[in-house]
Amino acid sequence: MNIKHLHPADKGVSAKPAFKADNCSAVSIQILKGDQLKEHITKTPAFLVCISGSVIFENEEGLTETLVSGDFILIEPNIKHWVDGLKDSQLLLVR
Repeated sequence: MNIKHLHPADKGVSAKPAFKADNCSAVSIQILKGDQLKEHITKTPAFLVCISGSVIFENEEGLTETLVSGDFILIEPNIKHWVDGLKDSQLLLVR
């Protein structure tokens, strides 16, 4: 199984549960080139990994990070953030 097969090929932004346990979950996220995962807030700390492609992660505190395959970022709770697709990208969010 491949993570990109969890998402419709033509959907700009897609999030699908990939794994769930009592204290942890993983969500597969697809962001295509030119699309954006809109501004939102998480209530718990999260770990975002770029599996393939390239995205820009930004938050309301002025942090801007470009993530490419293998890069990750820790997302702090209660801070608005968003993600823009520079290339067709597959990400994994663990929280």
